[in-house]
Amino acid sequence: MFTSTGSSGLYKAPLSKSLLLVPSALSLLLALLLPHCQRFFVYDLQAVKDDFQIWRLICGRIICLDLKDTFCSSLLIYNFRIFERRYGSRKFASFLLGSWVLSALVDCILVEAVWYSFGITASRNLPSGFLAPVFALFVPFYCSIPRVQVAQILGPLSITNKTLIYILGLQLFTSGSYIWIVAISGLISGVCYNSKMLQVHQVLCIPSWMAKFFSWTLEPIFSSSEPTSEARIGMGATVDIQRQQRMELLDRQLMLSQFAQARRQRQQQVARLMEMGFSRGDALEALRASNNDLNVATNFLLQQ
Repeated sequence: MFTSTGSSGLYKAPLSKSLLLVPSALSLLLALLLPHCQRFFVYDLQAVKDDFQIWRLICGRIICLDLKDTFCSSLLIYNFRIFERRYGSRKFASFLLGSWVLSALVDCILVEAVWYSFGITASRNLPSGFLAPVFALFVPFYCSIPRVQVAQILGPLSITNKTLIYILGLQLFTSGSYIWIVAISGLISGVCYNSKMLQVHQVLCIPSWMAKFFSWTLEPIFSSSEPTSEARIGMGATVDIQRQQRMELLDRQLMLSQFAQARRQRQQQVARLMEMGFSRGDALEALRASNNDLNVATNFLLQQ
């Protein structure tokens, strides 16, 4: 499931680790020991609008009150930790903050649009939790993580290294009646922030002084040790250079493993076509024309 995210564990991903531990622990605490306190964490936009309970825009969008949503979002956050490793904790936190703020605005717009278009009141039924930034992370996941075919089923359908992540996202998308509003707002905010539309990445970002403060105070608490199974690297003069060297090595290892897997699969496909009596050159040309789809390549060669 996590083949697309490089090395295992939460090394160099303290923010991801904190998002896995703290909200999940609070969600379990509210569900099992303090159910009477859950009302303070309900994401109720109608209360925000009518009673000016602005604090619900914060409390209602941090902790999941549904344990299924907690589980699914935690798995996705663990998978998306690759972006904190690539970009650093400050840039990753800026993306989460920007998508979190933008999605709150889009939530209000979508709720009003649903009310005026269909007469459906969704403002009191939105799911609580840190869900919109999780959906926003699907945007860089789709754009920057390479797709490698793992298996092929039912003819043209194939399983890739990203399939199960999308299935998990679909499970979260369909876990509630109105979670699709939060999902769409998260995707819209992710597109806006990732594409640097309206320069929101410069406005909604973590200041350097705040990043330093949290690196001194919270990072030692949530930092993870380097996996012992991986070779050490990093002879740079500063910690930032060493971190960048480490991230580059992880990316190279990821790309090399994926290219090797794709090459093995291509060789297997060529071998199967040659077993059918086709020449190696024709097999390679057919696979190239069919985007490595074995069934389409076979039909193409049979029609020649």
